[in-house]
Amino acid sequence: MSLIADTAAAAVRARARIRPHIYETPLIPSRTLQLDGPGGLFFKAENFQKTGSFKIRGATAKMTAIHGDQGLITASSGNHGIASSMAAAQVGRSLTVVLPTTVAQAKLDKIRSFGVDVILHGAESGAAEAHAQDLAHSRNLFYVSPYNDADVIAGQGSIGLELLDQNAQIDNVFVSMGGGGLISGIGAVLKAFSPRTRIIGVAAQNSAALAAAMQAGRVVEVDHFDTLADGVAGGMDEDSLTLPLALEVIDRVLTCTETDITQALRHMAFSENQLVEGAAALALAGYLQIADEIKDQTNVVLLCGANFDTAKILSALKA
Repeated sequence: MSLIADTAAAAVRARARIRPHIYETPLIPSRTLQLDGPGGLFFKAENFQKTGSFKIRGATAKMTAIHGDQGLITASSGNHGIASSMAAAQVGRSLTVVLPTTVAQAKLDKIRSFGVDVILHGAESGAAEAHAQDLAHSRNLFYVSPYNDADVIAGQGSIGLELLDQNAQIDNVFVSMGGGGLISGIGAVLKAFSPRTRIIGVAAQNSAALAAAMQAGRVVEVDHFDTLADGVAGGMDEDSLTLPLALEVIDRVLTCTETDITQALRHMAFSENQLVEGAAALALAGYLQIADEIKDQTNVVLLCGANFDTAKILSALKA
């Protein structure tokens, strides 16, 4: 089987495993960008998912795929950390979460609320992740990556299966690009079952690791700057499973500025009546960039989550 077919098949299996533990999120027509005739814009609302993010899918897919009672460990003070903690509690697995010492108190409290073990280490997420990987070796724990894992990718691919159930005639799907687990999983499913559907990746100009890797054909070092789409910020593992998949399934990459993301965030809040995180607004910013080209087509923007820093979002909405 091909890489796409293998991943799509794994997504079908993952969906069956995780179904009792997640929400099937709605596909919502845009309030203001929907057309009367054919085509139009729809939002796949993962912002309504458990934990407020798609990450619960991949985390649960991984934890339900591991046999035996080996303990798990991960590192993330954001959506992945919260999702992994909830998933572990739901499926009854032992989990340790390594967090930077600078983690926001609200996130720390949320993660601890699920009864997982918490270790505070390092001043930033990279140091916490390296420590978690070291502990995985020294304590014989299984490290759960937020994106560089076949089961995690398959779990995220369950979104693609839901999309096909909800609308079989999708022309374009816009997905924000971080480490690539989300877009690779969705893309593999749609290319396997709906080859006509185009997968459009949207990168934040201030942190575009996957876009740079796709252009170079390998993982490369890139400069990272602060971005409102902090959910997609950061680098990639050198051995990332997502890059070869991304190269096969992504039809087009769009890059958006912080101004683009801010405008999309404001559109979601004031025109669509939804508050989402910057990474979700990034996907809409990509759509808005080429909306005139595809106005007669059926388009889906994936709203990946709604876990945001209140002060940062309020500042952007006031801009």
